Amino acid sequence: MFSNLPPVTKALLIANGLVFVLQMIVSDVALAQFMLWPPGAGDSLYGIDFMPWQLLTYGFMHGSFVHLLFNMLALAMFGAPLEHVWGDRRYLTYYLVCIVGAALCQIGVGMWTLSQGEQAYPTVGASGGIFGLLLAYGMLFPHQRVMLLIPPIPMKARTLVIVYGAIELLLGVTRTMPGVAHFAHLGGMLFGWLLIRYWRGQPPFGRRKGPPRMRVVR
Repeated sequence: MFSNLPPVTKALLIANGLVFVLQMIVSDVALAQFMLWPPGAGDSLYGIDFMPWQLLTYGFMHGSFVHLLFNMLALAMFGAPLEHVWGDRRYLTYYLVCIVGAALCQIGVGMWTLSQGEQAYPTVGASGGIFGLLLAYGMLFPHQRVMLLIPPIPMKARTLVIVYGAIELLLGVTRTMPGVAHFAHLGGMLFGWLLIRYWRGQPPFGRRKGPPRMRVVR
């Protein structure tokens, strides 16, 4: 299966795996500057503040093997079909925009947390990009049936997107699972939705000239 994956999806899988191996070899202190920190976090445990490159680098780091495993399974499952439809360049652009968009939303949450006198913590993981891919999959293949891993329930891709989005919003607002960056997940979905709307020439963006370059599979 791995040999049949399209090139960008395969490269992203390899990059995330190699970075995780590096994390296991090198201490967290040495790599802390590549995690995502909110501005003003200089007084944190590591003494590191926000740096621009963190908007991308955090998305290739993971907190545990399970974290990495589930993200990479989702990347292969939802990313490969999107790359086949969009092509490698547009697909990579979309994925990185979702990573950066998720980071910007998480930075906003982190700054609010600091303003409340709470401790600053770094964010790592490709989940913002993964949730963006999930949203795109649900928009391009809305009636495609997918199977959840936990619990093993089949449902339409569009339904899966709505369910996951609602759960993330609920958990984020109620702070039920404070160790998970729920608003980063929602940020990846939001920026992915905006980018697709832009490509389609739909509000809030003006209509683009020329034939559409995206197709919807129903």
